Amino acid sequence: MTSKRNRLALATGALLCGATFAAAQNVTIVRELESNNYDPQKTSALAAAEVLYMLGDTLVAMEPDLKTLVPGLAESWDISQDGLTYTFTLRDDVSFCDGKPFTAADAAYSLNRLADPETQSPAGWRAGKVESITATDDTTLVYQLQEPYSELLFQLTQSFATIIDRDNVAALGDNFGVTGLNTTGPFCWGEWKPRDEMVLTRHEGYTWGPSVYENTGPAQVETITWEIVPEANTRVTALLTGQADLSRSIPYIAFERFRSIPEFQINKSDIAAWTEYFGMKMDRPLMQDIAVRKAMNLAFNQAAMVEDIYYDEVIPATTYMSTTTRDWNPDADPLVADYDVEAAKTMLDEAGWIAGDDGIREKDGMRLAPLFYAFTGSAPQARVEYLQAEMRKIGIDIQIDSFDPTIVWSKLATQEYDMYQMGFAYMSAGDGLNLYCRSENMPPPNRMNWDDAETDASLDAAMRATDDEMRALETGEVIMKVSEAAVWIPIYHEPISIVQSSRLKPVMPHSIQGTGFYKGLDIAVAE
Repeated sequence: MTSKRNRLALATGALLCGATFAAAQNVTIVRELESNNYDPQKTSALAAAEVLYMLGDTLVAMEPDLKTLVPGLAESWDISQDGLTYTFTLRDDVSFCDGKPFTAADAAYSLNRLADPETQSPAGWRAGKVESITATDDTTLVYQLQEPYSELLFQLTQSFATIIDRDNVAALGDNFGVTGLNTTGPFCWGEWKPRDEMVLTRHEGYTWGPSVYENTGPAQVETITWEIVPEANTRVTALLTGQADLSRSIPYIAFERFRSIPEFQINKSDIAAWTEYFGMKMDRPLMQDIAVRKAMNLAFNQAAMVEDIYYDEVIPATTYMSTTTRDWNPDADPLVADYDVEAAKTMLDEAGWIAGDDGIREKDGMRLAPLFYAFTGSAPQARVEYLQAEMRKIGIDIQIDSFDPTIVWSKLATQEYDMYQMGFAYMSAGDGLNLYCRSENMPPPNRMNWDDAETDASLDAAMRATDDEMRALETGEVIMKVSEAAVWIPIYHEPISIVQSSRLKPVMPHSIQGTGFYKGLDIAVAE
């Protein structure tokens, strides 16, 4: 059988005689990274969320502005005056891919599974402090909290809250989300070949898509194939030769080329709800020194990196959170330190880090050579290699250890490294801060091991706040604290950009969790 890489290489010649596009009702999306699994409650990978939004549904859906909530599987909801009880009225016309009717019992099972500590979900905190989640009849779900949680409805839009089939979990056991997944979304599980492709097939009976789309179902194409193509140039070739139709993983260096070809278009979101950063483990010997962390921030030039690697298509991160996000507080999110290599050197000198004969600094017998766990793939590697080159200018020798995306998540759950790279999506400032700065989220997703009682108290106050101004004030307190401690190096804020063939109708970018395509109900062949 011809490998995917060889198929794409052989197709390059098609550019000379016109591309041969895939069958009209079969669409291929190329992407760079793979997920470790597709169990909604057990993965936080972007690659999983991309697929899960197409496979499944949530009680509440989200408009592309990431601020407006609309009905999903829930037709409506009521919130008690004290903010503790959410009563959802669910649709009665929904079925799973295998034909089983959806009921409130499925919703209660799925959300209890998310909240249950035994699930060990990386997103369990997103369920709030749950008292109980119960189905009182087939179409009524009562979500009872121990304390108010102003973010609850927004959290219930995310892939972690995808409604699943309890019987399917029991039948597949440890293979749930690996060999199959029975869901209610516009597409159904076809076949997953890890590190190669995920094939989704149309859910023929689907008619309950959110009002985000003019088409609420069924999907307008028969299959969607998500192909893993780690090499950036090969992803470009796949689009140019018609072997793929869409991607949000095209290197920015190729954007000018695609803009010049009438057969392609680039659709870009106005919302920058994805932020990349370099994190530092606060309790590791090298990273405990705040002078090291602050010096690294001083010696990293976000603007230059964005220009050199991303051709100014993304936004240099001069703040910890994007200014487009909900609850962003301009008075509390300070600008990152100005680029100043000499100031960084002086700071390290004064902290006792002395450069050796090879230029690399040492102190108390420790060489300033942090171990960095990185993702494989052209884009992650380019970022960390850029950081490595910048840090050598001030005597820091970053040691890069790279892992395939299917195993990197387990490596990042260990305590064996000093630094890492991560991108994260968020719908509000509090959403992002709770994810990475809450002490109970150590070690993942709080991989910095930032353990601070005042931070937790402010995050709790923000979660309980029902007043927008108070919520922004409390999250601002957290941003000030973590930025002063230099817990990470912000890199850039990224709006979603979709490169697509004009054989398809324009696809609307949707930035929820940084995914780009959301439910895929607007993916259709142009007439």
